[in-house]
Amino acid sequence: MTERTARGNATTWGAAVWVLGVLVLLVLFPLTARDRLPDRLATHWGAGGEPDDSMPFWAATFFPALVWLLLAAVAVVSLWRARRSAGGTVAAPGWAGITLGFTGVTLLGAQASVVRANLDRADWRDAGPVTGWAVATLAGAVAVGVAAQVIGRRARVAGPPSSGPSMEIPEGQRFVWLSRTSNRWLHVTGAVSGIVAVGATVAAVGGLAGADAWSLAGALGLVTVVVLACASVQARVTEKGLEVAFGPLGRPTRRWPADAIASARVENRTAMQVGGWGYRLNGLGTTVMLRGGECLVIRTVKGKDFAVSVDDAERGAALLNSLIGRRAK
Repeated sequence: MTERTARGNATTWGAAVWVLGVLVLLVLFPLTARDRLPDRLATHWGAGGEPDDSMPFWAATFFPALVWLLLAAVAVVSLWRARRSAGGTVAAPGWAGITLGFTGVTLLGAQASVVRANLDRADWRDAGPVTGWAVATLAGAVAVGVAAQVIGRRARVAGPPSSGPSMEIPEGQRFVWLSRTSNRWLHVTGAVSGIVAVGATVAAVGGLAGADAWSLAGALGLVTVVVLACASVQARVTEKGLEVAFGPLGRPTRRWPADAIASARVENRTAMQVGGWGYRLNGLGTTVMLRGGECLVIRTVKGKDFAVSVDDAERGAALLNSLIGRRAK
């Protein structure tokens, strides 16, 4: 068994134990204190720290467990698909580990806070405050999420650069390869948020809304710029190396000189495998995912992978490998 496979399997088993452990604790917390809890449990607190909503004991006990099971099922399916597409050697997608870690601690902390606040109370309206526990839970959830990200990255061991396609390029001949991809749904999302941002701005300028409209316009304006920047991408290979430009204006741009690239290859990736659409960071490295399928993947001399979903990726990889081989001579 290779080190990559061993670490991937260890991470998978660790995730399975975590999922089962969280599930058991979510149900066990209230059940062990059943005799000391009221028939209905306070489950929501208002701004003043007073309980303002409740659930029956059985619902408060099993609803968080159901949420956790659904989330775990999504993570398991994504892991299975990632392993299937990569020949059974890929570790869990980075987003899955972060989500399971963060959400698991959040649900456990919330369940423990609910039980503690309702303990030895005759009525749910007499439940104690949970603000301090909520802050501690959030801090713990963030810490576990960061730890899950670190573990996920270590589980992915960068092996030797895989052999990709190549082609003969006559000495002294100049060449260029271009490929562009866009995502219509990201364009639609950017357009909608832009329209709402303009509407909020007009309402604020015309005095139809207060200061909140300016905040909304600013936030949606930022969302529009970010989404549109990730909605289209153009990859360009020349004698200098690889250049990837984002957005309708070709800005920002990332560049890799030929001497900074160890190899280039083609891989089939899905949005679920990399954690969604747009610019994604996970255990597979960095992926610009605008449509599922063929991606141009480079491995830098530092051992990091960068992938971009563009058409005709095999030709781009072949040119890069030929350029790398020429420079190595």
